[in-house]
Amino acid sequence: MDRAAQNGDQLRNELVRVSAEYEGMPGDIARGRELARGFLARVRAAQGLPVSDRATDLVQLVVSELLTNACKYAPGPSLVDLELAEDRVEVTVWDSDPVLPVAETADPGRIGRHGLEIVMAVCQSFEVHREPVGKRMRAAVRLADDMNGTAVGRPS
Repeated sequence: MDRAAQNGDQLRNELVRVSAEYEGMPGDIARGRELARGFLARVRAAQGLPVSDRATDLVQLVVSELLTNACKYAPGPSLVDLELAEDRVEVTVWDSDPVLPVAETADPGRIGRHGLEIVMAVCQSFEVHREPVGKRMRAAVRLADDMNGTAVGRPS
């Protein structure tokens, strides 16, 4: 493969996937949201795909919630991957804690610890897997709204 083709492949990969490492430092969650905003802006501009404002907000929210949990509960680094997959963005967060998260029973009186409930409510899908070291959480968010102008999440 010649250099121009390699550069073209690399550019396409950068347009459909981005990764970042975080260390649990102040500002990591804001940097994660900025990573999501920048990635979706590139998807919108370079790929010509419709990305609703609501989808942009939801992807940032999902990144924020999953990265917050990684920073709060897992010692060491965490990784965030954002990948374009047809009509959705897959948000993957890896952290070093092998304990799988469990959404708590809904309790409107509870202060805090609603992040996983929120992620599961706004995403098309959510899964978590133990890894040889730590765990990997993956959530999918649709890029476009449905005909009623609302983001399409999990079926009711």
